[in-house]
Amino acid sequence: MLDVIRSVKSLLKVSRVHIDNDVFRLHYTATCVILLAFCIVVTTKQYVGDPIDCVRSAEVPQSVINTYCWIHATYSVKSLMHLSHQKDVVYPGVGSRSSADSSPSDHKYHKYYQWVCFMLFFQATLFYIPRWLWKLWEGGKIQTLMMDLDVGMCGETERKHKKKLLVDYLVNSLRQHDWYVAKYFTCEFMAFANVVGQIFLMDKFFEGEFLTYGLEVIRFMDQGDEERLDPMVRIFPRVAKCQFYKFGHSGTIETHDAICILPLNIVNEKIYIFLWFWFIILSILTGFVVLQRVILTACPPVRVYLLNMRFRLVHYDHFHTVVRRGSLGDWFLIYMLGQNLDSMIFREVIADMAKRMTAEPKDSSSAA
Repeated sequence: MLDVIRSVKSLLKVSRVHIDNDVFRLHYTATCVILLAFCIVVTTKQYVGDPIDCVRSAEVPQSVINTYCWIHATYSVKSLMHLSHQKDVVYPGVGSRSSADSSPSDHKYHKYYQWVCFMLFFQATLFYIPRWLWKLWEGGKIQTLMMDLDVGMCGETERKHKKKLLVDYLVNSLRQHDWYVAKYFTCEFMAFANVVGQIFLMDKFFEGEFLTYGLEVIRFMDQGDEERLDPMVRIFPRVAKCQFYKFGHSGTIETHDAICILPLNIVNEKIYIFLWFWFIILSILTGFVVLQRVILTACPPVRVYLLNMRFRLVHYDHFHTVVRRGSLGDWFLIYMLGQNLDSMIFREVIADMAKRMTAEPKDSSSAA
């Protein structure tokens, strides 16, 4: 268990080199840690005890009925959902045999709880895939170009030499980084598609109950006690029914009714109400990022404005010159370098680039 916790904790380590933005990092750091932590919680018995505990007749061993009901799923009676502590009803959706002898279509089976831990782990893996793919495609480019220039305390000669190498590369490779930025934008779009897709995946997992889950919980708090049914109880019942079949002494099939307590659902309901709000917020934030990328692709002046807002020490005209001469890929590479280089060194790099770019036409005309 401690090894698992340590591996989860390693996801929170902040890298020295930033190759993406804050919202993208929320997908593969915070969200992955949250999902893996929830996965650990639902598999640890010390918090809620056994995941299922059934009350049964004396003829069926406890371990047998518990295992059977856990594997084959419990159910609630839909027509009894809005009734509680009334005649023949001991819990919403759970009644005596006379009240529960309804058609199979009136039974709502709860088949998901065996798979919650696996689903949480699968979701965490999906959230990490865009990061893994971008790290593979990026190939350490930013770290290589940094050349330890993120540390301002270095020798003057060494700094000038490294700065010249960086400026030479950026000027000589203008308009050659479009494929680089296209890969990153693809990973951001994958992250957006993943979080939206996972909302619908959870809705499918809970048989159409997840999309409106958070809204129903909010609405439940404003309703009167006599008319409201807790949606967390409906989707994650703490008590449900189970029917066990066995051969009797005469060879006929006997039906044994059992009432099962599902203490794990107390944890599940809190996990998924949190995930509902988290996924909604994350999808909105990522949607804004994707929209920003579309605007940046279509409107070059916005790139200058964004650089100027992010890096105040650099002169606006220098940014304007660099962005006007370069492409979207050059803008993205400069933006990433600005996040990693020392601010004073970055200002000097942009100034040298702008000077080189404005001087090149004059040099070429005089040579002619």
